[in-house]
Amino acid sequence: MNTQELKGKWNQIKGNAKQEYGVTTDDDATFSEGKFDELVGKIQEKTGKTKEKIKEEISNW
Repeated sequence: MNTQELKGKWNQIKGNAKQEYGVTTDDDATFSEGKFDELVGKIQEKTGKTKEKIKEEISNW
């Protein structure tokens, strides 16, 4: 397992925590951030790209 895969897993965990916090506090923005972090983490784990590179590619779509 390389560093990007590990960081990807961490982003997924962090995203899930943000989602739970968003549900608990009824904060839709935090929930959405959590979903995005989870998505970036999954892409990062599969491709090995950095979080910044993934965000750049998503914003260019």
